[in-house]
Amino acid sequence: MSKRSFGWNESKYNRFIKENRGRGEGYHYTPWLKIQDFPSRGRVSRVSGIKTQRVHSLFSDLETRCFYIFDWSNKEIDIREQFPLLEFEETIKIAEKIGITYPRDRETDFPIVMTTDFLLTIQNEDGICYVARTVKPSSELDKKRVMEKFEIERRYWAERNIDWGIVTEKEIQLELVQNIQWFQSLYNFELEGVSSSDFEMLVSLFKRQFAIDNQISIQQVCNSFDINQNLQSGTSMSLFRYLVARKEIKVNIQTKIDIHVPLIKFGYVPNIESGETKHVIR
Repeated sequence: MSKRSFGWNESKYNRFIKENRGRGEGYHYTPWLKIQDFPSRGRVSRVSGIKTQRVHSLFSDLETRCFYIFDWSNKEIDIREQFPLLEFEETIKIAEKIGITYPRDRETDFPIVMTTDFLLTIQNEDGICYVARTVKPSSELDKKRVMEKFEIERRYWAERNIDWGIVTEKEIQLELVQNIQWFQSLYNFELEGVSSSDFEMLVSLFKRQFAIDNQISIQQVCNSFDINQNLQSGTSMSLFRYLVARKEIKVNIQTKIDIHVPLIKFGYVPNIESGETKHVIR
């Protein structure tokens, strides 16, 4: 078996182009960088996207937390991670103009294709627009070389009239992310041996039960429904998480989840959109 090369050179650049990396949208997008391209990048994640129906390559906990917020939000309709600034001749000229050394491979001296962590497609009242976001811990922002590269990136997107910004851990509400992860892990929940029509009927009954029993705890509603429908213990709690993930039951996603308190106190809000988040995109 040949040893994988992790260096950067013209041959690898041409291979990435041939593989259509950085091209496409939605399910058909291929990120410029993938986890397997590096021997180790710390805490990396492969996360299945609800919007795109593909696996996303994320290179830090902070990137992963941002991704969950983007995937939950009603505004973002596409998420493209590790998006390349492919016109590196242009980025090299930007660096030269402002007196910054452009990043190159130390061994081959071949120009490195810079990337933006996320290019988001946003649907708003005025139509479709694009937003570029770079993710970095706040502790890195006082490093000269980091900010030099960011300036190249900022100018690149400014030339395209695309809003670019930096997201740090200070803009991420950890509790919000944990809530989203808890719900969305059951986005594709199914009941083995139950037909689609019977499942739909069960969902309808469950949502009706929640509307009636909103003064008692989530745990009590679920336990009662399990018993009344002769379901295995815990099934209704999974159903609850599935329906919140699908936004068929709407709750205040920014409120700490406590299944032992009444739904009203938990933030059961059937008349507002639960997917609205303003923590990262301003």
